[in-house]
Amino acid sequence: MRLIRFRKIIHGTPQLGVFEEGRTDAPGSTGAPGGIGPVTTFAAAPALADLLALPLDDIREICEKPGGEALRQEEIEPLAPVDGRTEVWAAGVTYERSRAARIAESEESADVYDRVYAAERPELFFKSAAWRVRGPGSAVSVRSDSSVDVPEPELAAVLNCAGDVVGYTICNDMSSRSIEGQNPLYLPQAKIYLGGCALGPWIRPVWEVPDPYSLTIEMTITRDGSVAWEGQSSTSGLRRRIGELAEYLFREEEFPAGAILSTGTSLVPDLPFTLQPGDEIRIHISQIGELVNPVVRGKAALASASRGQRVHA
Repeated sequence: MRLIRFRKIIHGTPQLGVFEEGRTDAPGSTGAPGGIGPVTTFAAAPALADLLALPLDDIREICEKPGGEALRQEEIEPLAPVDGRTEVWAAGVTYERSRAARIAESEESADVYDRVYAAERPELFFKSAAWRVRGPGSAVSVRSDSSVDVPEPELAAVLNCAGDVVGYTICNDMSSRSIEGQNPLYLPQAKIYLGGCALGPWIRPVWEVPDPYSLTIEMTITRDGSVAWEGQSSTSGLRRRIGELAEYLFREEEFPAGAILSTGTSLVPDLPFTLQPGDEIRIHISQIGELVNPVVRGKAALASASRGQRVHA
């Protein structure tokens, strides 16, 4: 089962539905539903944020008996699986590779990241409001004032208002390595900007992912029709448990509409690699799906790409 946020291609508003998937989560898929049964909408037509305001047992019951209309795959366009007041947060330095990358890019504060990796308290930071998140097929951006930029493929946990894991999706935690490396206090500018976060293509329910620590993560970056970078890793290297990260996030905060918590990256291209406008980022996580996004540079180019996508739709 997949929980998908979408809109009808013709005169559509955002909706929520479920579908059963065959092999569209295999490498080489387009990131859109294909070769599967119809998408069934929810009879009550809740927003995803409304669903995440419920207990986990209620969410499962609603997903298993949606009760709405059936739509053909060609009638819909997948959207980012986040809406309303649901926020996206992220964890940093949760893999050995992430620690090494932060140390390599830092000019005078490498020991900060070494200490964070081994500390009891994890690094958690706000990543995006729901309305800023890019969905499958939408353009992501690198900052116009940054010289070294990379995507960071991450398993993201979808949490309800109680902090329970409801399911999993894919997060592309775009990052400016040049800004981040200058000073740890520049982390918000390196991580939080328009076009800096993508989620999708859907949510795999937690009850269908028996072991989130045995998932394969793959990322391929293509440029001018050729592979510019590719790599593979596994969530088995995640030092922090997902429940631990969620507990820290909810410890002194509340999320009435739930939250998306990205769990950190284990794939970072070595310096001096940097993204270029026109690149395509393809992130695949086994059992979850595949998220594909083209790259532009700067806010103006992102706005232009967004207009083009709306016209095409």
